[in-house]
Amino acid sequence: MSERTETESRKLLGRLREVLAESSAGQARLDRITHLIASSMGTEVCSIYLFRDEETLELCATEGLNPESVHQTRLRIGEGLVGRVAKTSRIVNTADAPSAKGFRYMPETGEEIFSSFCGVPIQRLGENLGVLVVQSKEARDFSLDETYALEVVAMVLAEMTELGAFLGDNAAMQARHHQSVMFRGGSAQEGAAEGHVWLHEPRVVVTNPIAEDPEVELQRLHEAVDQLRVGVDKMLDGAAGGDKEQLQVLEAYRMFANSKGWMRRMEHDIAGGLSAEAAVEKEQTTARTRMEQVTDAYLRERLHDLDDLSNRLLRILTGQGSETGAELPTDPILIARNIGPAELLEYGRGLKGIVLEEGSVGSHAAIVARALAIPLVIHADRITTEALNGDHIMVDGDHGTVHLRPDETVVTAFRDKIAMQAQAQQRYASIRDKTATTLDGVTIGLHMNAGLMADLPSLDNSGAEGVGLFRTELQFLIRNQMPKRTELAQLYSRVMDAAHGKRVVFRTLDIGSDKVLPYMAPQEEPNPALGWRAIRVGLDKPGVMRMQLQALLRAANGRPLSVMFPFIAQYEEYTKALEEMEKAKERERVLGHPLPETLEVGAMLETPSLGFAPQKFFEEVGFLSIGGNDLKQFFFAADRENERVRRRYDTLNVSFLTFLEGIVNRCNSTSTKTPLSFCGEDAGRPIEALCLAAMGLRTLSMRPASIGPVKSLLRRSNLSEVRQVIVEARERGDQSVRPAVMDYLRGQS
Repeated sequence: MSERTETESRKLLGRLREVLAESSAGQARLDRITHLIASSMGTEVCSIYLFRDEETLELCATEGLNPESVHQTRLRIGEGLVGRVAKTSRIVNTADAPSAKGFRYMPETGEEIFSSFCGVPIQRLGENLGVLVVQSKEARDFSLDETYALEVVAMVLAEMTELGAFLGDNAAMQARHHQSVMFRGGSAQEGAAEGHVWLHEPRVVVTNPIAEDPEVELQRLHEAVDQLRVGVDKMLDGAAGGDKEQLQVLEAYRMFANSKGWMRRMEHDIAGGLSAEAAVEKEQTTARTRMEQVTDAYLRERLHDLDDLSNRLLRILTGQGSETGAELPTDPILIARNIGPAELLEYGRGLKGIVLEEGSVGSHAAIVARALAIPLVIHADRITTEALNGDHIMVDGDHGTVHLRPDETVVTAFRDKIAMQAQAQQRYASIRDKTATTLDGVTIGLHMNAGLMADLPSLDNSGAEGVGLFRTELQFLIRNQMPKRTELAQLYSRVMDAAHGKRVVFRTLDIGSDKVLPYMAPQEEPNPALGWRAIRVGLDKPGVMRMQLQALLRAANGRPLSVMFPFIAQYEEYTKALEEMEKAKERERVLGHPLPETLEVGAMLETPSLGFAPQKFFEEVGFLSIGGNDLKQFFFAADRENERVRRRYDTLNVSFLTFLEGIVNRCNSTSTKTPLSFCGEDAGRPIEALCLAAMGLRTLSMRPASIGPVKSLLRRSNLSEVRQVIVEARERGDQSVRPAVMDYLRGQS
């Protein structure tokens, strides 16, 4: 950039600072800005388009076009050259706008006399807020220096838009952070919650985007980068000799922190008139934009590293760390892009709800949220940029919706829903100590799923007869290194103590797929759900499996013990796992430790293949637990993380129920009548639970909060009649028995 252009750029930003400092109303301020830019750039036209909603741009201010078109002219994203800039987040610079691809003539603006066009996206951290446009009659391409100056101004406009600097009387110009917004995401944990926003990582707010003294800003930047480099070096020293993957990530951090190109670009932006923090954020915005367009996983990860490093640098420059001075509300709803299980456990049960921009239904955070019975919504796109600490928020985990700053109509309806749920829970409390016996005398065993010590009080409170599934992987996931055998033995012993003699089924380590240990090298697999996971990892790393089995045997200390192996796909895997159990028992015997009074060793049936295993398997296995979540996705070939396909397939599909019935029959045909249970989300849904019981399943395991609703429906139902409804629907050729069962239940009420 030439010295002349730098001076012009600084002069433009200096004049812009004066306009922003004025006390004029929002519209007047916007009008002044467009006049200022047009005169500084030597163009006849300058226009500012801002998003009215996610799909619509509105002309909010102009110098040179018909003033009556302001707040009247609107474009869909992708429509015309302005819409093209908004859609692609790229500059459009043409000397002959009418001939350019996608041009749309808007007669109300009077723009037909202007030939050249340059549109620059107004964006902040990957979020498009609008488009800045200059036009002139002269047919010319705008120079690189001129487009750079417009980018710098657009950066400032983005910051000011975020801060509500253009707030006016017009409804379309209201500050975004005062509007009611609804987000549609995915449900990862059911339940409804009302509370106030608590940002896991509060947004850094840049309040001074324009530099008063570039030399001072350069010094601030250099000092902050030096501090950042020292911090990264300390992290590397602390990780020395540790996990290789973690070291590689930190080495990438150091590479970026010492990148001359990164530093040079930020210095260049400061020379152009931006403050140090605005220069950092401009680079961060570029990285975010690239991240959304890159498909290569490795490159996306590196851009994510740069994004994270920019956040650290911004916090150093602004002093806006995690400790912002804000107090955690009494009813916090946690908002984050993503969060690890250890961080989530630190918040504990004090959270009313959780909303994530990323995540998955099988993620670590989802596992912990289910264990803590906290409603969780995932894939709430851009909520971290919309929400502010203390905002009123309502989370519907049942439907995957979030209402931020809801209006009174939404508040009233939502509170009615919560009140109805509370009344239902009171009804369920009255049958807590009663059995789930149907009207025709069949008793169904209802057990709960758990994964934390904090879950165990629910064993008595919910009326569960035992723990049908205790997930042991959480203790591995929340640590930075492999837990010791003695630590695990102490934990498992406390779990059994807290169960007060009720049966606890411990599932051995179920990792892989989306559950990757932070201290194990991740495996790059094209389809992790079908890859190296669960029992496959255990059999390939027998040392880890043996260590856990020894911890379980030691924890029992002579008491009865139930252990099951996850993701068994064939008979041989079970026999090999059983051999490892025998080796662990022998070692404990040699060491003089007491062996369990009784030892049940079972398997989880999560793949259709195990349903067709040899009869000998069904005779030898101690017990079987159908893992409904995985089994359903493999049965229907529908990824349960993919919202487009997972909801297409109903658990009450005739084919799936027939398959389950076949497993029930095989278990019942053995001389010992192999114990069989169903474990998964569907076991906790009353209609599904009723149909599973009607197909012959006599034990169901679910989250504690579901036991009351399931028991209530079972106690009011006749299983033989429900089974007849299912048989008739199957004979008619119905795809799902749900409509027929729902009709039957409505007729009984």
